[in-house]
Amino acid sequence: MTVSNEAVTPAPALAARTRGLRKVYRSTVAVDQVDLEVPAGAVLGMLGPNGSGKTTTIRMLLGLVRPTEGEVELLGQPMPEGAGRALPDVGALVEGPGFHPFLSGWENLYRAAAAEPRLSDPDRKGAVSDALERVGLAGAAHRRYRAYSLGMKQRLGLAAALLVPRRLVVLDEPTNGLDPAGTREIRKIIGELHAEGVTVLVSSHLLAEVEATCTHVAVLHDGMIVAQGELDELLESGSAGLLVSTPDGDQALGALRDNRIPGKLTRDGVRADLTAATAPQVVAALVNAGVAVYEVRRERTGLEDLFARLTQDEETGPHSLSEVDEVTT
Repeated sequence: MTVSNEAVTPAPALAARTRGLRKVYRSTVAVDQVDLEVPAGAVLGMLGPNGSGKTTTIRMLLGLVRPTEGEVELLGQPMPEGAGRALPDVGALVEGPGFHPFLSGWENLYRAAAAEPRLSDPDRKGAVSDALERVGLAGAAHRRYRAYSLGMKQRLGLAAALLVPRRLVVLDEPTNGLDPAGTREIRKIIGELHAEGVTVLVSSHLLAEVEATCTHVAVLHDGMIVAQGELDELLESGSAGLLVSTPDGDQALGALRDNRIPGKLTRDGVRADLTAATAPQVVAALVNAGVAVYEVRRERTGLEDLFARLTQDEETGPHSLSEVDEVTT
């Protein structure tokens, strides 16, 4: 018997996953063969145009909608069968909050706290006050919900999701209706949750916010996932340029041309086109020509540009992170 000495890299722990997930409403396919993985401890941004299946996928993850086909696992529990075991550890704000209009924010949140299985009677008031303070609603706690602005209603929904410590927080368009200050506060809360080890799943159309807060991204288009993976790798894979910092810009450009590598001058040096050469080949060509190379880094495309490329290509089908180069270059 042969025993391998190679170390086996364990698969990353997942807070949520789907396999072959499909949802059909009469003749409309809302979600089609979605294989989603949400790594534990990650902040995953779910992106897609309107009607791409983001909210339907989230609702199936939470057991609010039963899939037509496929499997859903949430915090290690099959859904919707394991909802009673998984959901106490999940806080969610999906498709906007729903509260009693004639009750105050504090009264509404107290009733939500009464439904939390892990909150005892003596702890409810403190949990409500802490949650309101965390989302910036302490000063409006006793105002009637019907008098709240759209942004304040969003904050109250977020407060309900954060009444007790969670392992997973799911936020569907959490910055909807918020002003820039409110948006920054939500970004801060997401950062705090991430620092605490909480997994966060965020559905958003604000690409700049996703780029600022998320560690991972899943892009949906026409009910299918067209890309998913770590945000940094996804952005780097969407570019075919290598940025070289050097004081010898003209000499570097000449060295690239001598090696038939397209390039152009930049403010700090040169940009080499990686469609015609690999990064090591670019560096070797410059060093062999005596160019002083201070820094080399892969050019990053913006999330907005990458998102547009992925969702505007009608021929694009589901692919892994490693296949993004073929789609975007």
